[in-house]
Amino acid sequence: MTTLPCIEIETAPNPSASVIWLHGLGADGNDFVPIIPQLKLTDCPAIRFVFPSAPSMAVTVNGGYVMPAWYDITGRDLTDRQDVSGIQKSAAAITALIEREATRGIAYENIVLAGFSQGCAMSLQVGLRFPHKLAGIMALSGYLPLATSLATERSAANQDTPIFMAHGIWDAVVIPERAEASVDVLEKLSYQVDWNTYPMEHSLHPDELTDISRFLTLVLS
Repeated sequence: MTTLPCIEIETAPNPSASVIWLHGLGADGNDFVPIIPQLKLTDCPAIRFVFPSAPSMAVTVNGGYVMPAWYDITGRDLTDRQDVSGIQKSAAAITALIEREATRGIAYENIVLAGFSQGCAMSLQVGLRFPHKLAGIMALSGYLPLATSLATERSAANQDTPIFMAHGIWDAVVIPERAEASVDVLEKLSYQVDWNTYPMEHSLHPDELTDISRFLTLVLS
């Protein structure tokens, strides 16, 4: 398998933790690089941020326009006729990135899987099924894909892994009700979900950055 192209930022030399951050539909690995200084992670150990770029594909909901995407989306509902094979293919590529961090000396329990929108969906898809305990899952402005198969496919290793979920109350791309339904599924399966909402659309809020910093400091320190 070809490794996904990535941008890497280290907060200090010799990192002992990693954050793999997955972008949303139509973006690429550059998308969240600028926010790293804003997180002010002074109380964290040295972190390697890994920002992979998804491959380009035709996206049905956007009229077949070719763009970076982790999987195809066939309708605005997001959970109708999900692209199972596309999700699984990207999951394998993301899992390979986690394993690469492990081979570079980062313990699994010091790796956070994060994502925005489609990247959020993939962080939940991969993180909850990963066979080794991770430090945390950061799920921003997205939803839980393939929810009906989670109960049988999930890994006990990440049953107690902290999950930070954040959403805009005015989000028209992934409506809040979709994210809330995902939280309900996770809580019924006894996951620890830290659910947060902000006065924003499909974006990031300054208060959210503060909460992300707090979450990363908690799970990586």
